[in-house]
Amino acid sequence: MTTNREDVNSVTGASDPSKSYKTQDLVGVLNDGTSSVSFTIYSTPEFKEIASHQLSVPIISLKSGWYEQDAMTIINNIYRCVEVAVGMLPTLGYKRENLVTLGITNQRETTVMWDSISGKPLHNAIVWSDIRTSSTVDKIIAKIPDRDINHFKDISGLPISPYFPALKILWLMENAPAVRKACKEKRCLTGTIDSWIIWHLTKGKLHITDVTNASRTLLMNIRSLQWDSKLLNAFSITDKMLPQIRSSSEIYGTVTDERTSLLGVKISGILGNQQASLLGQMGIKPGQAKNTYRAGCFMLCNTGNTAVISRHGLLTTVAYKLGPNIPATYALEGAVAVAGHALQWLENQVRILPRVEDAEAYAATVTTTGDVYFVPAFTGLYAPYWQKDARGLIIGLTQFSNRYHIVRAALESICFQTRDILEIMYEESNQKIDRLQADGQLSKNNLLMQLQADTVGIPVFRSQLFDCATFGIATCAAQADGIDLYRFDLDKHDYSHIVYDEFKPASTDEERKYRYGKWKRAVQRTFNWAVQPALKVSPNNMRTPKASVSLLIISSSGAVSLNQPRYAASIVSNKDI
Repeated sequence: MTTNREDVNSVTGASDPSKSYKTQDLVGVLNDGTSSVSFTIYSTPEFKEIASHQLSVPIISLKSGWYEQDAMTIINNIYRCVEVAVGMLPTLGYKRENLVTLGITNQRETTVMWDSISGKPLHNAIVWSDIRTSSTVDKIIAKIPDRDINHFKDISGLPISPYFPALKILWLMENAPAVRKACKEKRCLTGTIDSWIIWHLTKGKLHITDVTNASRTLLMNIRSLQWDSKLLNAFSITDKMLPQIRSSSEIYGTVTDERTSLLGVKISGILGNQQASLLGQMGIKPGQAKNTYRAGCFMLCNTGNTAVISRHGLLTTVAYKLGPNIPATYALEGAVAVAGHALQWLENQVRILPRVEDAEAYAATVTTTGDVYFVPAFTGLYAPYWQKDARGLIIGLTQFSNRYHIVRAALESICFQTRDILEIMYEESNQKIDRLQADGQLSKNNLLMQLQADTVGIPVFRSQLFDCATFGIATCAAQADGIDLYRFDLDKHDYSHIVYDEFKPASTDEERKYRYGKWKRAVQRTFNWAVQPALKVSPNNMRTPKASVSLLIISSSGAVSLNQPRYAASIVSNKDI
């Protein structure tokens, strides 16, 4: 295998033989997120973070709704992060040899296809939030007798949606010439980012994934935990190109790439990032739920060893499987496509927010939204609606509305979308959910956490770790048989290494019911907005379309559709907002 990694500098972090070093075992974590990668090292048994390095990975957007990443940039930046973090160990009193195992957590659904001979990607990775496959979804549904997006849900736990890798792989096979050629020559491999990383760390020896990532592909049988022939046939995908499905915690092999300081280190844990967060929040009992607040929101509720198939828009997913011979633990999940991204939109596009970090201060300037509701359906709506043709809307504007009301409405939209999911979890999990555990960078916003408690009517417990995913995969890798540095205890109620801030509801049942009812009315108005009618247009009257903003703003005096650049400009320059 040859790869383009000339710009990865090796830092050995060589130890001083005359110096006395600590003897604690260390656990490393590779974390690939949507916009960055990092390598973090934890000491055991207390799992204290002792070293870390992070680098950004740019998002490439060639068209509206298209999101890609350079897969080699992901690998290169991961290797850089490893060298920097490992290089810190001698100054902290550790040797590189103290690093005994490695766990990997990753952005789920993001899909890579690569050449099994050269090791090079055949196309940019398609990011999980990409919606270019909407037309592919329509083609698949057209072949199904009942034209139901939930046709495969009893098998996979998932609806047919642009969100999942099955659609991304099919799109690449149909539209990327390099992929088509590699498939024809039987040298095409594919997988989620965990598979891509491990394949490089082992120089192509291991092509594997774990059950949590596989459960997000729309290709795995949710009960057998293997690739399903019916699903593979439906999407014209062969299992020859797919990774082997393994448990989330076992010794898979060792790092064999001599260009990294991880050479010889065991790999013993793989989890999708949201499942890693659930484990990091110690959500190991049925009924325990967590929500991660980032660019999107991801809520998972542990349902034990039962795969609960949702009939109301939630996803059935594998939470974790802590060994080859241990039963899988399942979860219900609801995904919110736009959470923190709505604040980024207010900062970068309409420019009524100086910085995302200012959202709390801006929203606190007013005590309510002034009856303004913001539904940030920029790329459709995920759970529980699954409306790929929905688009964003701000409704309830009056002449007294200002920028602070809109910013507060953006925060409340995150809380309402979370309640949408929690309502279904209450109904379908048959578990009592009496608290919501929160993490993610956006959870640092205290007002958001209080609004969340007021919206759902139960206490919100925010982990002071903020990013529980790295901690979760560290414990997962450490508990693998043969590593034996950690054990999960179902009877344990408190973990000394996890500290929470509690936010209690301050609203009444009547207030919550009224405001949530108006939110639901606003959501309904976003449906089917992107559906294009089949119009007959005379060639003489055809005009080149201009770029448009898919947002509808409704005020008390009527509706304004932002379909032309001049409207967007008027919002930016409006000094009343």
